[in-house]
Amino acid sequence: KTMIAKRIPSILPDMTFEESLEVTKIHSISGALPENSPLITVRPFRHPHHTISSVGLSGGGTHPKPGEISLSHNGVLFLDEVAEFPPKVLDCLRQPLEDGTVSISRVRGTVAYPASFMLICAMNPCPCGRYGQPELKCTCTKAQIDRYMHRISGPLLDRIDLQVELPTVPVKDLKNRAKAESSASIKKRVDAARARQRERYAEFGIPCNAKLTPGLIRDICQKQMTADADNLLTGVFEKGFLSMRSYDKLIRIAQTVADLEGSDSIEKKHISRILLSRMEIILK
Repeated sequence: KTMIAKRIPSILPDMTFEESLEVTKIHSISGALPENSPLITVRPFRHPHHTISSVGLSGGGTHPKPGEISLSHNGVLFLDEVAEFPPKVLDCLRQPLEDGTVSISRVRGTVAYPASFMLICAMNPCPCGRYGQPELKCTCTKAQIDRYMHRISGPLLDRIDLQVELPTVPVKDLKNRAKAESSASIKKRVDAARARQRERYAEFGIPCNAKLTPGLIRDICQKQMTADADNLLTGVFEKGFLSMRSYDKLIRIAQTVADLEGSDSIEKKHISRILLSRMEIILK
């Protein structure tokens, strides 16, 4: 899981000049700007330890400085073993994930820092890490597993768009020396998808699907959905498996999957791919 997360920056689109300026300003204010790099051109990748405080994550101090959330602006914030983070610290993520900014209030005033980042979290299924693995015996009690999973609040989980369960890799696969697709090849598809999005939303002044408002999702994305895709999505929500907060998110993700495939419409297979991983976790 950690290896996958650390490779994400290698497939993200290159930063624009405006994005580089924003990132550089934030790192300069926090005193984290490298002396030999007056302009940051590589997307940030922040990986704080689970012992970090709320102030360290969201920012603060007598003279408020950006925290890890803002230092991840236009980049990636990776929380490994996320269930080990104190719930109070994790809840600091809820407002920035919704608004794209962090507001810090102190006696001397209020400061707002930008915080538009990709959040990646990784965790084990239980304290011993073996729950659900057929070839391994879990030593945790049901109470321990429930307590461990409940350290992450429902509202925060709702704000995480993609939730995927990764099974244990068999030994025979570890010995497989066949080369997988390179990051450079994947990045070409990502760049092509981003180009489609910039063209689609040019008149609205937004660069990608992540910036879509609920209104634009209905005016643009839903109109590109096939009838089968719309019926599948509607049926899942009518049965109450997912919260209504997830509705727009799922359409936005399906639109991204369609863009990666070069499709002009959101088809049933695009919706199915997103729902499959989410429903597997919910039904467990």
